[in-house]
Amino acid sequence: PQVVERCVAAAGYSVGEFAALVFAGALGFAEALYAVKVRAEAMQKASEAVPSGMLSVVGRREANYKFACLEARKHCELLGIENPVCTVSNYLFPDSRVIAGHLQALEFLQENARKYYFKRTKMLPVSGAFHTRLMEPAVEPLAEVLKSIEIQKPLLCVYSNVDGKKYMHSKHIQKLLVKQVVSPVLWEQTMHSVYERKQGTEFPYTYEVGPGNQLGAILKQCNLKAWKQYKHVDALEDEEAAET
Repeated sequence: PQVVERCVAAAGYSVGEFAALVFAGALGFAEALYAVKVRAEAMQKASEAVPSGMLSVVGRREANYKFACLEARKHCELLGIENPVCTVSNYLFPDSRVIAGHLQALEFLQENARKYYFKRTKMLPVSGAFHTRLMEPAVEPLAEVLKSIEIQKPLLCVYSNVDGKKYMHSKHIQKLLVKQVVSPVLWEQTMHSVYERKQGTEFPYTYEVGPGNQLGAILKQCNLKAWKQYKHVDALEDEEAAET
């Protein structure tokens, strides 16, 4: 309880941003869950319209992700794909990105990984190119739902995936949650915003709540000193313990 009372900031990765806003009192739990359902169904529908996906990339220092994506788009144009999509959709930590777009573009990047100084590439087990303009069909359904939901000003700082900055007011939340669907997740930039402090100032305790500790692993790469105060809370384990 003391941790919750003393919490000063929250952030959520992609759909986790809804959880962060519920925690901060900006969204009601039931309404947020309904918005997430509509968002998921609309994004799934958008995914089915175009063969697309997401590619996790760890690059060398020399890697130029924008140039690689440009060449992958040109490759798609040669294949006859009109207006192809291939872009960075998630900034994870230094030298690590997720690239999303047409499947042919991602296959091209995997085949030419050495040319672009990619150390590792791995296709993610997802059905579409989330956080790119291929998700545009999902924008309107989510916008409509968010208009019908009461959004409060958060009780504590919540950072947006869209620009890595704090949400200012309810209209700001409504606007950026919609924009987030077609914008890259600036998680690395968000980590820098959250932990920016004067030299010598202690870092706060950080809790990752939910299944897995991937965000903790990313924090370790972004800010080792902040990660030393990190703890993982597996909500599912707590529930199972309560049931036994």
